[in-house]
Amino acid sequence: MPLAVPFDLDTLRDPALRPIGEKLVRGERLSAADGHTLFTSPDILGVGAMANAANRARHGDRVTFAANQHINPTNICVLRKTCVFCGYARLPKEEGAYRYSLEQVLAESDRADGTITREFHIVGGLDMQAGLEYYTTMFRALKERHPQVHIKALTAVEIAHIARIEKMSREDVLIALREAGLDTLPGGGAETFSAAVREQIADKKLGGADYIDVHRTAHKLGIRSNCTMLYGHVETIEDRLEHLTMLRTLQDETGGFLAYIPLAYHPDDNELGVTLGRQGTSTTGIDDLRNLAVGRLFLDNFEHIKTHWIMVSTAVSQIALHFGVNDIEGTVVREKIYHAVGANTPQGMTLPQLLQLIRGAAKEPAERDSFYRVIREFAPDDTGEGITAPADSLAPAAG
Repeated sequence: MPLAVPFDLDTLRDPALRPIGEKLVRGERLSAADGHTLFTSPDILGVGAMANAANRARHGDRVTFAANQHINPTNICVLRKTCVFCGYARLPKEEGAYRYSLEQVLAESDRADGTITREFHIVGGLDMQAGLEYYTTMFRALKERHPQVHIKALTAVEIAHIARIEKMSREDVLIALREAGLDTLPGGGAETFSAAVREQIADKKLGGADYIDVHRTAHKLGIRSNCTMLYGHVETIEDRLEHLTMLRTLQDETGGFLAYIPLAYHPDDNELGVTLGRQGTSTTGIDDLRNLAVGRLFLDNFEHIKTHWIMVSTAVSQIALHFGVNDIEGTVVREKIYHAVGANTPQGMTLPQLLQLIRGAAKEPAERDSFYRVIREFAPDDTGEGITAPADSLAPAAG
């Protein structure tokens, strides 16, 4: 819920922001109208200053990151022709299509050996041949091979797909996956909840209400999750606020979301980018920073706001640490999905690079586990060079 946040209202240059600043100081929840003002105010520095104050009230100058590794086991997807913003998916016989065998997944996972990796982030396509057994076998094998590593896997869209092809309830699928080793859910697949928007960009994909239902079901089972919003395509400000309101409402109900992560649309190498005439362009840095700041201010019941440096660049992510962000995407190792649609960022970052990025923003870096609990702090003169062992883990979080 909202915190009362100390803030100098006289620093705001846009008079329309002052009532919002007053709510911030009093610890009151923002309305959709307030959200609209935040998205449209010309005083982006004022918006950022309020978000920074709200973040510092919770986290001070600490910025966390995870030592994680992405594994994308299949790009085969039944939505290949209808998710027009995606450049990653393939049909089964299309050039470039792949589905990892268990041996290939394990070989990919072995990149974690001799590193600080503590989390596998596993997502892929909606593959008709990758059902419940494919993933339960995978998770059990990964836990046996890397018992120290947390498995954050399968978006709400993938959970619903598995339930549909297995003719099971979503709850039963989640229970089976949890028993096999699933720890938390990632937040991808949300896109933008507006039905009108989804009709244009992903008309066959799981709808917003169903996305919320999968996460509600997971939370009731004690499976925590992240959540996202894809912005910068055809959505309106009203669409963004509808989306954020739905996330805030579920968080009020369950408290099960760990973090909110706004994701920037990349227009290269996908049908939507061609249709919009946007190829070779991207979201602006101002829009990236504004979406992060609004997330911090509007989602008052979220502890963590995360910037995804792969999508918005390391430079924007660094500035975002003064726009309400307290967490930055971690080591990653090898990312495929966003690089399939034109991301020109690195596919991974080293620990020294992450520490340098965070300190360059005059922030204090700390490694966290997948439940956002700090597990390693770094002395000012610690460059991270030579650290190859995972930090000691904490006991699993209750719920």
